[in-house]
Amino acid sequence: MAYHLIRLGRGPAWDANRARREQAGWADHAAYMDRLTEHGIVVLGGPVGDADTDVVLVVNAFDQSAALAMLAGDPWLGTVLALKDVEPWTIWLRARDSEGALAS
Repeated sequence: MAYHLIRLGRGPAWDANRARREQAGWADHAAYMDRLTEHGIVVLGGPVGDADTDVVLVVNAFDQSAALAMLAGDPWLGTVLALKDVEPWTIWLRARDSEGALAS
C-alpha cells in the first residue's frame, strides 16, 4: 500500500449559495467518506483554507488507479466535487502517536 494525495475542487453541481455541509447530497457523501475512513483507505481529509474551497485527502491505496477506484463510489465525485489532482506521496516524517504518549 502507498499514500496518495488527492485534491478536489468545486464541481459543476456546487451551489455557491450554500456552505459545504448544506450542499445537495451531503449526508450520502459524508457517509461514504466515513466508510472509507473506517476501512483505513482515507487517512486524513478535509477542506484546505476557506472551508468552501478545495479539499485534500490522503488515501492509502496500492496505486493511483486503486485510489481513484476507491473514490469512484462517492456520490459527490464529478458533481459537487471535481477531481483536480492525484499524486503518490512518500512519507518521510511522521510524529509518534501523541495520544499514546500522553497516556504514559
